[in-house]
Amino acid sequence: MPRKSPAPFNPKTFLAKVGSGKTILKARKNQVLFSQGDAADAIFYIQEGKVKLTVVSQQGKEAVIAILERASFFGEACLAGQLLRVATATALEESTLVRIEKTAMIAVLHQEPSFAELFLAYLLSRNIRIEEDLVDQLFNSSEKRLARVLLLLAHFGKEGKPESVIPKISQETLAEMVGTTRSRVSFFLNKFRKLGFIDYNGELRVHTSLLSVILHD
Repeated sequence: MPRKSPAPFNPKTFLAKVGSGKTILKARKNQVLFSQGDAADAIFYIQEGKVKLTVVSQQGKEAVIAILERASFFGEACLAGQLLRVATATALEESTLVRIEKTAMIAVLHQEPSFAELFLAYLLSRNIRIEEDLVDQLFNSSEKRLARVLLLLAHFGKEGKPESVIPKISQETLAEMVGTTRSRVSFFLNKFRKLGFIDYNGELRVHTSLLSVILHD
């Protein structure tokens, strides 16, 4: 009887199961997954939930550098020789994550081209987003930056139908993401609401008309 050939490697299955060098973590809301200055020895993948990455300067000023959602990797800089974490990762809500040790990640990247392709595609999309964020900070007003953050959180411009209701997020966090003060964020949110670009009453609903803030010179 002919031997059965092994099933083809499935990246999604790999990221869903516990295995050598992989553990599944259940994080509660506001749980710190790793802190700035910790040893960088693993990569994380978000199965469910959301994670915030923050950096604190030597003067104690905190900035939010990313809000990551389902199907996102983070902590990947350890693959490029980073020894210590340069940011703090915190679960924004109850989340399920896969922790992949550095050695296990390197092994699967070498052995499985389909996984390497998925991981590379993610890194390229993240890099494009970082470049867009930098341009946004350099050339756009805080009002436009806030509008862009809200549209990104609502997934406008991504494949599929955008979500008009964005995840619950504080004005302090929005201010850190935009690079302005909480009072300015509050002012612009009230302005957007009066203009009919957003609604918020316990939840924040974003309308496509908010795009006009970004497109208007």
